[in-house]
Amino acid sequence: MTLLSLEHMTVTRGARRVIDDVSLTIGAGEFVGLIGPNGAGKTTLMRAALSLLPAKGTCNLRQLKPSERARAVAWLPQQREIAWPVDVETVVALGRIPYLPRGASLRDDDRAAVGHAVSRMGLEAFAGRIATQLSGGEQARVLIARALAQDTPLLMADEPIAGLDPAHQLSTMRAFADLARDGRSVLAALHDLPLAARYCTRLILIDAGRIVADGPPRAVLTEENVAEVFGVRGAFAETGAGVAFQVLEAVP
Repeated sequence: MTLLSLEHMTVTRGARRVIDDVSLTIGAGEFVGLIGPNGAGKTTLMRAALSLLPAKGTCNLRQLKPSERARAVAWLPQQREIAWPVDVETVVALGRIPYLPRGASLRDDDRAAVGHAVSRMGLEAFAGRIATQLSGGEQARVLIARALAQDTPLLMADEPIAGLDPAHQLSTMRAFADLARDGRSVLAALHDLPLAARYCTRLILIDAGRIVADGPPRAVLTEENVAEVFGVRGAFAETGAGVAFQVLEAVP
């Protein structure tokens, strides 16, 4: 089942092509890491796929009505600030809006989805607290939970682990990997190459708006690709916790 399909997508700003003729598909059961240096076009690619930016080319999500799109894909942007002084459970419950008739209250299945998302992000002790009084990292986890509560086949997230402490970076990546194992899919823009290599089933490496490599982590994070695109040396190694990728040093 294809959850995301882009064909010849191009986004321009002035005379510059920020996304340059990109085609890709994402099927069910994938955790795809979208990687690349700053300015590579990761955010632009996802926003264009969601009809948040004008673009040329085709995308299956852009062809859906907004209400249909909200049930097909959950979107977690980079901006993590919560503006509303309401409790955490209420913020997470906003993820259920696509399924509720106007003015309707949460049903049992909605409450179950909210509770599962709160638990998945380890927020049980925060459920009744005012979200705006939490730290930045805690608010980020609340917004991830809101996206999880939306319970869509596809989740798109822009730098979801930025600003989280190491333990919550790991738990978030595990939650996304669990979604893939359950048959749903995640497309996440990531800068942490070791975590991307460890948890993602597939990596898409982009640079200057074009796809450089697409495949399993070992096939994408080659010595040549990492040096050319990121300007660093990196290597895979066997550890007691499994295969790990490590950034070693900048390329002279």
